[in-house]
Amino acid sequence: MQGEIENAMATVFRRHGPPPTLIVAGRTDAGVHAAGQVAHVDLTAEQATAVLKPRRGTTHHDADAGVALARRINGIFGAVPDVVIVRGAVAPEGFDARFSAIWRRYEYRLADLDAARDPLQRHRTTWYPTRLNGDAMGEAAATLLGLHDFAAYCKPREGATTIRTLQDFVWRRDADGVLTATVKADAFCHSMVRSLVGASVAVGEGKLAVRDLALLRDVGDRTSAFKVMPARGLTLLQVGYPPDAELATRADQTRARRSL
Repeated sequence: MQGEIENAMATVFRRHGPPPTLIVAGRTDAGVHAAGQVAHVDLTAEQATAVLKPRRGTTHHDADAGVALARRINGIFGAVPDVVIVRGAVAPEGFDARFSAIWRRYEYRLADLDAARDPLQRHRTTWYPTRLNGDAMGEAAATLLGLHDFAAYCKPREGATTIRTLQDFVWRRDADGVLTATVKADAFCHSMVRSLVGASVAVGEGKLAVRDLALLRDVGDRTSAFKVMPARGLTLLQVGYPPDAELATRADQTRARRSL
């Protein structure tokens, strides 16, 4: 997604200096979807002026550079795109798509043997070849909530903290039988959601006990007790931000390395 948008901006601004870099609220692994991704770009004054000029052969005029840029990018993507810019606007002072965010919410869809396997949903649903105990998975998920070091559930990155506040983690079985996890935290480290889901699946299969997920977290070491689930079932749903007056302060707080 990021690469496609940056390529489109390179076309839009090909005569107006280096194209801007896209800063996203949540990095998504290959195969992960985003229904509510948020991003920002920093335009030069020349670029902002250029994008507001009506294109040759059109009479449409936007007064907001964000609206105009979104329209230009969507036009480059064409009629049947894989990526769509839903809305564009000039950001308030102090806004940073990544560092100003106060929470992200993801969803993971998992079809076990008790679920309908709908081929139309295959690109956003992982199919799992056994029956899972959804109630036990929900009990285990609830034991992980709060401010903790989630190193056991994160792929390590040099210099990056693994301390996170897991605000919500629930499982439900939808009308079609699909098990759906909703996971919300102030931020997520690399592979964290897919690891949390994988640990829950191990509980659903009876390979781990409900209490084991918190025990593994508190030990703090990466483990082979569960498998990291495929990217296909994961979607970034929504990103939350504080009031405009608190955006810059929140960004400064997020940039500071956390400790327990």
